[in-house]
Amino acid sequence: MKIVLRFTLLVVLTAPLACPAMADNSNHLSDYAGQQGRLIKSLSADDIEQLQAGSGWGLAKAAELNGVPGPRHLLEMKDQIGLSGSQVKSIENLFNEMNTAAVKLGKELIEKERLLERRFQSDIPSAEELKSLLTDIGTTRSSLRFVHLSAHLKTPEILNTHQINKYNQLRGYASDDPCTNVPEGHDASMWRKHNGCE
Repeated sequence: MKIVLRFTLLVVLTAPLACPAMADNSNHLSDYAGQQGRLIKSLSADDIEQLQAGSGWGLAKAAELNGVPGPRHLLEMKDQIGLSGSQVKSIENLFNEMNTAAVKLGKELIEKERLLERRFQSDIPSAEELKSLLTDIGTTRSSLRFVHLSAHLKTPEILNTHQINKYNQLRGYASDDPCTNVPEGHDASMWRKHNGCE
């Protein structure tokens, strides 16, 4: 009787281990589930579309969210910000220069990610080859980020303080008076400098 009871207890305790289908797999579902069908696994269709169009792709957040306007959005809001004809022309030139470089680098980045994808599809690359591929991708991504951020660096030279403040207000980054209301987490002197308060 004791032998049968021990055997039954052993079967009950080890059954989930012996039969994985009985185990709870819900905790193992990946956030990436469904992405295995992507052409390039590391890029969504929206990522590819933005890179091909020269869009910001979030690469200029360090400038944008610290009060330094970007040319694309300045042109979109030129009437609300009150840009003059000469300002619009200067920002259009800046945008066109940025966009041309960003489209070129965006396409290069897509191709480099595609190459990485192919290497993992055909065979697992060596550590040395992988490092080389990733360095190449990183260099291109860094260059693309520089293109976007450096365009932001040039806009304060074109705008006046009121226009910068209006831009940040319209974009939802600042209150009515950014000089007295510094957002939490920002260096007060840098914020005031970027918003033309000093």
